[in-house]
Amino acid sequence: MSSGSEYERVESPLVRQLVGMGWQHIEPMKSDPPPVTGRGSFREVLLLGRLRTALRRINLDDAGREWLDDGRISQAVSQLNRPQATSLLEINEELTEKLLLGVTVEGVPGWDGGRGRTVHFIDWTSVDPLARNDFLVVNQFRVDPPGDRAAIWPDAVLFVNGIPLVVVEAKSPTVPDPIGAAAEQLRRYANQRESVEPEGSERLFHTNQFVVATCFDIAKAGTFTGLVEHYGEWKTTAPVPEEAVRADLGVSVLSSQQRLVAGMLHPARLLDLVRHFTLFMQPEDRKIKVVARYQQYRAVRATIERLLTGSTRAQDGEHDRRGGIIWHTQGSGKSLTMVFLVRAMRSHAALVGFKVVAVTDRKDLQKQLADTAELTGETVRTATRVAKAKELLATPGKALIFVMVQKYRNPEAKKTDDQALKNIGELDPSAEVLVLVDEAHRSHSSALHAALRTALPNSARVGFTGTPIIMGDKKKTHTIFGDYLDRYDIRQSETDGATVPILYEGRTTRGGINDADDIDEFIDLYGLTPEQTEELKKRYATKRHVAEAEQLITAKAANMLRHYVEVVLPNGFKAQVVATSRLATVRYRTAFLAARDALVAELDALDPAWKTPDALERVDRLTAKRALLVPMPGS
Repeated sequence: MSSGSEYERVESPLVRQLVGMGWQHIEPMKSDPPPVTGRGSFREVLLLGRLRTALRRINLDDAGREWLDDGRISQAVSQLNRPQATSLLEINEELTEKLLLGVTVEGVPGWDGGRGRTVHFIDWTSVDPLARNDFLVVNQFRVDPPGDRAAIWPDAVLFVNGIPLVVVEAKSPTVPDPIGAAAEQLRRYANQRESVEPEGSERLFHTNQFVVATCFDIAKAGTFTGLVEHYGEWKTTAPVPEEAVRADLGVSVLSSQQRLVAGMLHPARLLDLVRHFTLFMQPEDRKIKVVARYQQYRAVRATIERLLTGSTRAQDGEHDRRGGIIWHTQGSGKSLTMVFLVRAMRSHAALVGFKVVAVTDRKDLQKQLADTAELTGETVRTATRVAKAKELLATPGKALIFVMVQKYRNPEAKKTDDQALKNIGELDPSAEVLVLVDEAHRSHSSALHAALRTALPNSARVGFTGTPIIMGDKKKTHTIFGDYLDRYDIRQSETDGATVPILYEGRTTRGGINDADDIDEFIDLYGLTPEQTEELKKRYATKRHVAEAEQLITAKAANMLRHYVEVVLPNGFKAQVVATSRLATVRYRTAFLAARDALVAELDALDPAWKTPDALERVDRLTAKRALLVPMPGS
């Protein structure tokens, strides 16, 4: 249970903010009996009275009248109370599907031939969720686990139509690591700590969609399958402007908790997150539940808005204005953002029929995206040949299609089928087509993309990139896709803890050639022979010629290797060198080997009294690094 400090500083402000957004509130006393929260016993987690009332209200017949009787309501409720699965995660997946899609109960004689009827537990589609659904927060919600184990007391549980969807654990901001302590307590409540004896009540998490750990100053959301490092802050109040939330709360600056409550727990946002932004996936050896990060939600909502309000090519007269660029740094979950986008589109009346074409230039990423996209519940079709791409793109109507850049090869000629791409022609003139391009900054001008623009002339286009679009030919990306839809750069990712901070140490070498004076400086600096000088002046040194120059590479390799030995190697890290070409790669390998041998010889020649155990260990480790100096295959 919360201490007085936790209640006053964290729990009470959270409840007040929820009530201000339309939530009802019950605050039971420790001595109150179960009926205060609408239950027959403390072992129950569904608020059956509220659930049965909501089922009648939101399930109407064709004339808008209530039709469910007590028997059919009991049939629906029993499917939530008696899942078929056995493990908590499998139960949660089973019941989440029932919440999203509904369940079937006995039909009504004389209505549609007496066929079984679908009963929905939540009205997902109402313009005003509060008018059709019941939103209730109960703090200090006691649950008695099976057997004689002690009760658990989550600080707040959020119910929609009597169904617990969110569990919140609050800690005082004065305790050490409050978020870690709250996350650990949530794991205990859900029996996720793999202890010998059960510690909590899994029933409370059968229908749980996400959990929140908060100390007011910091609040993070995750799922019951996650560790504290998997939790994340919610740093947007979108679609409501942050200044409007500040005004409602009467504060000049929002705390992390206030921002998360406004962004995730507003009734409309909560239903949106549950319906479109939570999913189950198996990235490694076990399945997990995932809830979107704030940048994913923000990007998807911005994209949906532009798809709905932007001008089509026919309306604009020149370009389609419904797309744009999503710049999310590497590791920020772009593939999941695509999945969330498709899910959100599929429940919107104006976008549900769109053909979605995902384009990538990497085979491994294509498989990852396709596997992830299957989480949308629809069949993913992949084109591995130009002929297959033409077939899929020419088929009208709703579809989810993956096509590959630079992978369309004639199986006999073993070369890119450029002619087939050039002759692909117009395949689908419909405006109800969305093309999603991965790594848009580097592949949008390829032959396939040009072919896609011909094949799908009226499509909307959204480009995903982890690289800022700032200069040179990359400006073409804006011309093709439009303005930014959302930006989440590496600095934001580092602040959120999603990316390990990258520290840069500038180490420069004068190698640029702009005019004749620079050539003379270059000659003096690197001591070129007369023959090399003449050749250099003849060519007037391009950037590539300079970057591949053996003297320059030799000097840079020696400098990098010494830095590696003095700074990188002692800290247990590795290093990687990126070269401008295959020729430069080979020359760097030769230079590194020579620099290594020279450095080892220099160390060997030192006075034995100077050779500390640490220095000798470095020499041994450096000599052992031969395998790291072998070029990658194909380099």
